[in-house]
Amino acid sequence: MELKESAVQVYIRCLAYNHKRYIRQCLDGFVMQQTNFRFVAVVHDDASTDGTADIIREYAEKYPEIIHPIYETENQYSKKDGSLTDIMDRHTWKGKYVAMCEGDDYWTDPLKLQKQYDLMEANPEMSLCFHAHYNLMADGTKVEKRPRMGIKEKYTVEDAILGGGAFFATNSMFYRTCYVKEEGRPEFWRKAPVGDVPCLLYHAYKGSIGFIDEFMSVYRTGAVGSWNVRNNTWKKRSRKHRLSMKMYDRFDEYTHYQFHKAIVQEKKKTIRLHYKKLLKLYCKKFLIQLHIIKY
Repeated sequence: MELKESAVQVYIRCLAYNHKRYIRQCLDGFVMQQTNFRFVAVVHDDASTDGTADIIREYAEKYPEIIHPIYETENQYSKKDGSLTDIMDRHTWKGKYVAMCEGDDYWTDPLKLQKQYDLMEANPEMSLCFHAHYNLMADGTKVEKRPRMGIKEKYTVEDAILGGGAFFATNSMFYRTCYVKEEGRPEFWRKAPVGDVPCLLYHAYKGSIGFIDEFMSVYRTGAVGSWNVRNNTWKKRSRKHRLSMKMYDRFDEYTHYQFHKAIVQEKKKTIRLHYKKLLKLYCKKFLIQLHIIKY
C-alpha cells in the first residue's frame, strides 16, 4: 500500500518478559501488517533472562523501520512504581493511535491495523475500538471470543463497566492518544493493578467504543511468563482484587457518579468471582499437600 504521509500514525505497545517461546510469532504479526500509513512497534524487553532480547534484537536489525526495541538491564515491572508505564507512555503516545499486543500474544490478520485505523478515521467520535479474538488454551485448542453482552457496532460506558476484563482482549485494543496526551492518566488508571481495563473505561467515557466482528488476534491463556501466571497466588490475587475495587471507586468519582449503579453491579460480580478463584487455589494447594494431585 502507498503511504499517506511520512509521520508515524500508529505506535504498537508491546511488553515482553521471558517470552522466548512466543516472541517470534508476536513480532511476525507486527511486520506482516499492510497499511497505507506509517507504524512502529515499541517492543520493551523487561530484562528477560531466557534470550527474549536476542530475538527482539534480530527482528530490530532486520526490520529497523518497524521494530523499535527498548532493552532493560533491571526489571521495571517489579519496582511497582510506575516506571514501566512511564517508559512506554513516552515512547508510544507520540502518534495519533496506539495498538497493543503483549509479547506472548499475536495478531493473525495482516490488515488488522488498517481496518482499525479506517474505522477510527471514519468515526471521529470513537475513542477506542477492538475486535473478536481467539483464546488459545493450554491444550492447543482455540476458543472464539466476542463480547458476552452481544455484538454491537458501538458500545457505551455501561457496556465497558459491566463487560469487565472479559469484555475484550488487550491485543485487540486500538485507541486515540489525543485524550491522554492532554490530560495524562487519571488517578483511577494510574493506580490500577492492570492497564487494559482502566484504559477501556477511560476511553469509553471520552467517546464511543467500536467493534469489528472479525477474528484478528490470539490471546494465550496460562502462557509461561504471562501476567496471569506470574500473579496466580493467593496473596497476589488478593492484592489485585483490592486495587481493582479501589479503581472502580476512583472511576466512579472521576465520572461524578454518573454510572454508579453499573459500577456497584460490576463490583459485586467481581467480588464473587474473586472468592471463587481463591477457593479453587486453596483447594488445589490442599490436594497437592495431600499428594492427591501434582502441581
